Amino acid sequence: MTVDHPADLTIVTLLPRLLDTNGDAANARVLAQRARWAGLSARIVPVHAVVDIPETVDLVVIGSGTDTDLVAARDALSSLAEPLRAWLTGGVPVLAVGTGWELLSAGLNLADGSSVDGLGLVPGRAGALPARVTDDLVVDADGLRLLGFENHLRGYSGAAAPLGTVAYGTGNGDGTEGAVDGSFIGTHLHGPVLARNPQLADRMLGTAAAARGLTLAPNAQTESVDGIAKAARNQVAVRLSLTSE
Repeated sequence: MTVDHPADLTIVTLLPRLLDTNGDAANARVLAQRARWAGLSARIVPVHAVVDIPETVDLVVIGSGTDTDLVAARDALSSLAEPLRAWLTGGVPVLAVGTGWELLSAGLNLADGSSVDGLGLVPGRAGALPARVTDDLVVDADGLRLLGFENHLRGYSGAAAPLGTVAYGTGNGDGTEGAVDGSFIGTHLHGPVLARNPQLADRMLGTAAAARGLTLAPNAQTESVDGIAKAARNQVAVRLSLTSE
């Protein structure tokens, strides 16, 4: 376990060398920058083994990897199963994308009929879709319109609750997208998702800040970036013949 250095919020990114195929580990940088714009200090700690884990963890980000690395990533995550379980049960906001999410579930059913066991830390299981999905993905999620792109071979069933309903795209394969279980969020949304949808980042930051007795105070830079992100989302929505925000 690493020695802490003072910071208001500590953001852990798990296995960024294995799980960053679509740039999803950058979600940690989005959280850190938005925390700083909101008046809090923040640091990012890459974790590849238990020894890397800092004493204090306020938010956790897990990216997506390739199917050729599924077993290697699962085994690496297995060595971090106990800290992960503690973060999940302790209410630490955890965002997992793509295979990083799937590997926390009961397991993955692959297109060739084989399967890979997961860690069983979150409800549900990933199952093979008829073909790879590569397209825009638009999700209506608890008052938020979330946009990103999806690039995956599997859907998902058995989540405690979905992140939202699909307005465009495939998502879980049943009209829903993602998974929510307490402070855990799993999603197929790439982009990275928090860069394209900073309002979701702020919800995670708000939970983490409140747990530390801290308050977010967004500044003009935050508002400017939010405006740019909203304009980008609306441009995609119009192209897809969806209503804009």
